[in-house]
Amino acid sequence: MSINLNAKKATKIHLFNFKAVTMRAFHMSWLAFFVCFFAWFACAPLMPVIAGEFHLTKNQIANINIAAVAITILVRLIVGPLCDKYGPRKTYTALLLLGSIPVFGVAVSNNYETFLFFRLLIGAIGASFVVTQYHTSIMFAPNVVGTANATSAGWGNAGGGATQALMPLLLSAMVMFGVEQAMGWRAALVVPGIMMLIVGAMYWKYTQDCPQGNFKELRAQGVHVGSDKKGGIAILMHAAKNYRVWVLFIAYAACFGIEIFIHNVVAMYYVEHFQFGLKEAGLTAGIFGLLALFARALGGIVSDRIAVKKGLDGRTKVLFLMIVLEGVFLVVFSQMQTPMLAILSMTVFALFTHMACGATYALVPFIDRGALGGVAGIIGAGGNVGAVAAGFLLKGMLDIQTCLMALGGLVIVAAIAVLSIRFSAEHKQKEQQLYDQAVMDRDAVA
Repeated sequence: MSINLNAKKATKIHLFNFKAVTMRAFHMSWLAFFVCFFAWFACAPLMPVIAGEFHLTKNQIANINIAAVAITILVRLIVGPLCDKYGPRKTYTALLLLGSIPVFGVAVSNNYETFLFFRLLIGAIGASFVVTQYHTSIMFAPNVVGTANATSAGWGNAGGGATQALMPLLLSAMVMFGVEQAMGWRAALVVPGIMMLIVGAMYWKYTQDCPQGNFKELRAQGVHVGSDKKGGIAILMHAAKNYRVWVLFIAYAACFGIEIFIHNVVAMYYVEHFQFGLKEAGLTAGIFGLLALFARALGGIVSDRIAVKKGLDGRTKVLFLMIVLEGVFLVVFSQMQTPMLAILSMTVFALFTHMACGATYALVPFIDRGALGGVAGIIGAGGNVGAVAAGFLLKGMLDIQTCLMALGGLVIVAAIAVLSIRFSAEHKQKEQQLYDQAVMDRDAVA
């Protein structure tokens, strides 16, 4: 049975239209991502308290930070092909429900070993990003998919900033009501676990896999959806043969990898380097994450706008520029010696970091439509490889400040790799036809 799967893709983003299946998928995917990010980094702003209770050494804290992002590499590689095979609705619901278990587990930890174990498992929910990007990629047409991907990811990413600001306040509120601090941080960590269960149920009820319906029902009708490769490994291997996937793997390590690393260490940096209190450090660190509310979307919007005249090559150049500026301002941030200048330079650095993340996934849907899940999974895993590498670099450095400066230089080097991305004339022509069709569909509706 032949159905044009591009026909019902959204050609415009109507934020307040909750009846359209495309917009329901958009809103549920960013909300699920937000909750997962909130839970993923809920421990980070409370680390000074947790470190004091468990008497953690610098090395043990570094191990916890590495554990938080390590397993995500594997799970992102698995989750991408699972979306191709089973659809994003089933995949996301399972991830939310199963992912809540270690979130509750970390709240009942009573020593370094159990805390490290559950912190490692919590990293699995970081794979939520891949499902979000997959779902919006198959719901939106080429003329707006960059903006849709970047906006859903940006709003979801803001969960990392919200948790930095809100978790210390939640702990303070509990202490104020007479709860012991040792019990307060545990009770605070239960909240994101409950949020994940609620959103998991909502995702199952309010979304479907693609504009035409769910993969299982469509395949029963003989409609080809997802990937025609047999099994997740075949999808992954097909994507892995494309060199552009690995260039974007490096690019994403340089932007999202740095972002995750900053989420894990920046509150501690402000406490140690500028003698901030827990609440002040949390609120300041929150600025970095909350900028994702608009900055990541801005990266996707710029990519979409440049693509109107410059096509796929324009998207590549936007990504290169964003990563270069990210690296430059990361070096500047690392050298600031006063709190005000540090916060200002961190804000500019954060702006370009989030924009670079948005620009990366504005390019992802155009790499290989036949293995979108595999492509999204590998590139998404690149972000976590970058975070793990940064974590090991910190272990070998004297302090966080020196590590930040070294990372800034490595980010600039990674940006140069982006310039190696090339597309064949045939590939460009095919994508241009899909783009032109999407614009015609949009104008026809208007």
